[in-house]
Amino acid sequence: MRTLTYLVATTLDGFVAGPDGSDPTGPGGFWPLAPDYLEHLTQHYPETLPGPARAALGITDPGGHFDTVLEGRRSYEVGLAAGVTDAFPHLRHLVFSTTLTESPDPGVELVAGDPVARVRELKAEEGSGLWLVGGGELAGALAPEIDRLVLKVAPITIGAGVGLFGRHARFIPQAWTLTDRVGLDSGAQFLTFERDLGQREIAGTEA
Repeated sequence: MRTLTYLVATTLDGFVAGPDGSDPTGPGGFWPLAPDYLEHLTQHYPETLPGPARAALGITDPGGHFDTVLEGRRSYEVGLAAGVTDAFPHLRHLVFSTTLTESPDPGVELVAGDPVARVRELKAEEGSGLWLVGGGELAGALAPEIDRLVLKVAPITIGAGVGLFGRHARFIPQAWTLTDRVGLDSGAQFLTFERDLGQREIAGTEA
């Protein structure tokens, strides 16, 4: 069974984007892209770097974690506004949207139906891991299916914005087990958590 990993950049106060939802790592963004942060991504998660960045850095390593990326419509449109129709051409790319009627790129598959049902179908298929890149609203919808969190935590706070599980996250307590922690000299941390399966069963029963 394939697993779904929510690997995302977050601030200390739990925001994955500012109030306008724009890319925090883009031009004028608030995210500090320190050299050791990019080096860690390149060494350990090369498949999560966008295609243009991989080309600029000369990265050809396919990576060993994911072969599929899942993205919400708002997150996808950030790249689309910059003229990038498929930020991850090296991965199978699914965009979840009920408003987009035609894919802007032949490499991007649109999903208009229930995201949980689609992810369960993907988990049953052959392949390596599924990567949820964002945004927060899709993460909130897929929360019951997320098996692993990899949080790229920047040493900053912003006070307001889009939360880890969206602006309208529901109150559903869930236990996670910290399985790996890497601290960088720049202050960023990579924290990996596995879902507590016992808690997942309890949450599912109560729901």
